[in-house]
Amino acid sequence: MKKTERLADYKLRFIPAGGEKTEIAFSPVGEYEDEFFTVSATDNGFRRTVTVTAKRDVTIEKCTQRGVARAERKSLVLINGYQSWTKTKEYFLSEKEHNVKRLPKPLVRAYAFDRYGDTTFFDYDGKILHGYDVLYVKGGSEFFIFNANYKNAYLVIVVDRKTGEISIRNELDGLTLSAGEDFTVSDYCYSYDYEKGLALFNEFFPKRNIPKILGYTSWYNYYQDINEQIILRDLDALDDRFELFQIDDGYETFVGDWLDIDKVKFPNGLKGIVDKVHSHGMKAGIWLAPFVAEEKSKVFNEHRDWFSFGGEVVKCGANWSGFYAFNLDIPKARAYVEKCLRYYVELGFDFFKLDFLYGVNLPMVAGKTRSMVAESAYDFIRKVLKGKIILGCGATLLNAAGKFEYMRIGPDVSLKFDDIWYMRFMHNERISTKTTIQNTVFRSFMNDRLFGNDPDVFLLRDDNISLSVEQRRALVTVNALLGSVIMTSDDIANYDQAKKAQLDEALNIFRNAHFIGFARRRDLIELKYEIDGEEKSIVYNTKRGIIYDR
Repeated sequence: MKKTERLADYKLRFIPAGGEKTEIAFSPVGEYEDEFFTVSATDNGFRRTVTVTAKRDVTIEKCTQRGVARAERKSLVLINGYQSWTKTKEYFLSEKEHNVKRLPKPLVRAYAFDRYGDTTFFDYDGKILHGYDVLYVKGGSEFFIFNANYKNAYLVIVVDRKTGEISIRNELDGLTLSAGEDFTVSDYCYSYDYEKGLALFNEFFPKRNIPKILGYTSWYNYYQDINEQIILRDLDALDDRFELFQIDDGYETFVGDWLDIDKVKFPNGLKGIVDKVHSHGMKAGIWLAPFVAEEKSKVFNEHRDWFSFGGEVVKCGANWSGFYAFNLDIPKARAYVEKCLRYYVELGFDFFKLDFLYGVNLPMVAGKTRSMVAESAYDFIRKVLKGKIILGCGATLLNAAGKFEYMRIGPDVSLKFDDIWYMRFMHNERISTKTTIQNTVFRSFMNDRLFGNDPDVFLLRDDNISLSVEQRRALVTVNALLGSVIMTSDDIANYDQAKKAQLDEALNIFRNAHFIGFARRRDLIELKYEIDGEEKSIVYNTKRGIIYDR
């Protein structure tokens, strides 16, 4: 689209109290008034905003606008996934999104594959690409757009794969306004020049200067099979370069029962471990999924009403015994979540990895958009954990901006490069080293702006892993170059000289390299950086999962 072309009108879909679903259209710039709304639409050349004042009680569904830009066949289009784990990359228009709805419905129901992303509230279509809150176009025509209204509504950006037309949808589903109430239904920044658009993004989200941190997590070696002996052994193996030691899932009896430490695995509780971590000069970290509880948990079975949304519980996935979302609008549920978090503060933990955060706004909450629910929930845990370090995971990204120090920006690393073959047909949030390295690259512009990027772990060990030596080298190198927090689950006491040298090299990149930028050329991504006054580059092969030095 050229700047001289006229934008299509905005369309606002809503339901007036006591009425039926209806839609109004109004110009991209100007004032509009009818029996339902007074509307003001502005455009100053780099930001477009629409504010409405309701004249009657209404429930709003969405505000859309077609033809805000156009991509060409040769263009690369960034499609930013819904949450932390969702596949994110630069697409050509010839490439399709994966659609979990194409799987057999009994399989989807049995394993809740449609509950990890946006499948329950976005209508996937093979003719389009769609992403959330930020998109850019490189090559041929250029465009950059990001959501300045993320506290109110997600900005869903849709690309027609045939024509390249880019349209927007402000996700307002469930929002209720009372007569006389004002609300910003759309507000986004844009540029028809990629570099200028990126500069706008960087101005809107100033550099945060978040410290880089090297840490250990127990998950990617033992998963839930941890105990006090394993934890203390791996703690003693770390050297003084490590700044964080994090206990991951497996210490609790059931997910949700955070006040019940497994006495068989940890007969002495966790306080002694926290003290020993501190004696090693490291921060003590703990993993929790504060907004959900599994079906077998005591809290879910004894307080089912805390999980009620209009009389129904909402399943968020099939992990563990299946898990469900707390309704934080229920005071007792909110108080329980706060009590659990404060329990670990009192134990002395410094660092909180908070996982499966998308669960809080998967259910519809009466009167609020999903973005508003996430904003409130993330604000809540930020206040409870004041002064502590938060790493978000499985979260909607812009809602975490300025609230969390670090954020996972890809799915879990898999011990096989692209996980087990049949998992490749599953949801866009599935475990995959292949996907997470690409996410690390394509979300790199968010690093130290929205939060410090967490690209997940590096693994150099030879046992309990199917990644090749070359793939392990690529993983640690890309993570070190583009991450603000990097962790491992290896027992580094078992490293041979070659692995020690590889870790030394990666940590030199992590601490001292300055990332310059990247360029995708089909299956290859060239990453440029500067270190010790010298410009270097590596080429990452996305299909094979290996890097070549240049």
